[in-house]
Amino acid sequence: MIARTVTRLPITQIDAFADAPFTGNPAAIMPLDAWLADNVLLAIAEENNLSETAFLVPDASGASDYELRWFTPAAEVALCGHATIASGHYLLSNDPALTRVTFRTRQAGILWVERDGDGYRMALPAWGPTAAALPNIVAALGAGPAVQTLWYEKGYALIVYETADQIRSLKPDQRAVAALGKLVAVATAPGDTTDVISRVFTPYYNIAEDPVTGSAHAVMTPYWAARLGRDGFTAYQASARGGHVACTLAGDQVILGGKCVTVMDGVFFL
Repeated sequence: MIARTVTRLPITQIDAFADAPFTGNPAAIMPLDAWLADNVLLAIAEENNLSETAFLVPDASGASDYELRWFTPAAEVALCGHATIASGHYLLSNDPALTRVTFRTRQAGILWVERDGDGYRMALPAWGPTAAALPNIVAALGAGPAVQTLWYEKGYALIVYETADQIRSLKPDQRAVAALGKLVAVATAPGDTTDVISRVFTPYYNIAEDPVTGSAHAVMTPYWAARLGRDGFTAYQASARGGHVACTLAGDQVILGGKCVTVMDGVFFL
């Protein structure tokens, strides 16, 4: 029998947009010396079975500190906020002298995470949606008529309802949502304990309901900033785990704030 050659890779699990363990959105962070093959990255994410696994490689181009890519158990994604702030937490926690870290991404440009008191601030692109008729998505979410429906070209549907109760009581037909294809369905309304409330459904990516979604807030923030008449507001994503996000529109960027909690350190045997 030929002995298997094992590669040992460090891996850390972090709850993002979380004040305590078991809240917010868990992400696996895996620093690498160089990129592995895409099918291996996807297989690792599938093995982790979290909403996102983030992979970090030092950026040899000098454009940023690290290259950053994100994988769900089913596919690579264009943008992931919670795994970005978790990546920042991982790096800044390991080097107390650092106050800010930058990331070069393949589809979302240069992003950054910096310390903000006992939490972090993060810059994502402001992906402002535009009005669009989305009757099939509204029907699949199953909460009755929406006040407004909007679309962003990277596959984000923003479905606006009247009340927080409607958001909390959503029971979408996950099979119907999945049948609509590569889609992130964002249901939102004025909040009851915060300015804004939301829930996010992404069965295409093997995530029935995402716990707390940074990229969804990159789409929601331009909409809500205009509707509320101010650049900053508070938001709560009302999943079972739940998570709070501070949102600010700053030109062509959305600045999101929140805390992170490290819950696991280990070694991945490849």
